[in-house]
Amino acid sequence: MPANNIYEALRESHEIQRSLCTKLVRAAPNGDRRQQIYRELKVELAAHAAAEERFLYAPILMDDMGLDPSRHALSEHHEIDELVEDLGKAEAQGGSWLAKARKLSEEVRHHLREEEKKFFQVSGKILTEAQKTRLARQYLKDYQRMKQVLAQK
Repeated sequence: MPANNIYEALRESHEIQRSLCTKLVRAAPNGDRRQQIYRELKVELAAHAAAEERFLYAPILMDDMGLDPSRHALSEHHEIDELVEDLGKAEAQGGSWLAKARKLSEEVRHHLREEEKKFFQVSGKILTEAQKTRLARQYLKDYQRMKQVLAQK
């Protein structure tokens, strides 16, 4: 069932992210499972962030009320990107890997919680219902496109 608005569309990806974060920190250190989950999470986070920044943050940045919340959310995306990169450099069987995975998971969960509890409320006051519906379609199209592009890297 297609999302009726941008927030429903984003929450679907948020649930995928939460699930992948849980799997990531629970994955056994032996075998390829950690790397497989890491790659899935990396693609999910990057595709979601790119589409979200284009089709939610950018329009909200144009409104004075949305300027600071958008900047904060963008900053958190950048922090998550750095944590993803840091985890990608860690040895999957190494002792620091789990600590880095936990840090990434905590930061992702913090960001999603904050976005759903604060940012969605602020942006909901800025966007019209028609914009929320249109942005959902645009977001979903770009999100799927980005997942394909990033999965090939």
